[in-house]
Amino acid sequence: MRAILYGGEEFLTGDDIADALLAYGRALGEDERAEIIEIPVREQDGTVVSAKFLIGPASQIVAKAISSSAPELKDPELVRHLQVLTRGVESPSGPPLDPPETPEYELG
Repeated sequence: MRAILYGGEEFLTGDDIADALLAYGRALGEDERAEIIEIPVREQDGTVVSAKFLIGPASQIVAKAISSSAPELKDPELVRHLQVLTRGVESPSGPPLDPPETPEYELG
């Protein structure tokens, strides 16, 4: 488990989720963009809720490993989604460019 320190508060989540969130935040920061991302977090009473994080160039997020008797939070689909978003920021791809039109010349 990891504790994400954000805005002066701690949010407990799974290792893979925290790593994917940090990687996406780093990519967004380098691209000077921000996004809101929702991830599962464990409350002190053990319940799992969703938390939204604004991540980007001004984000100050720290993830630290913690020991916990609670089961690891896992969300492979979310992790894959964040990895895809990260790759999209790091290596954007757009539609193929149309070839330039050939000018028509008048032979004279």
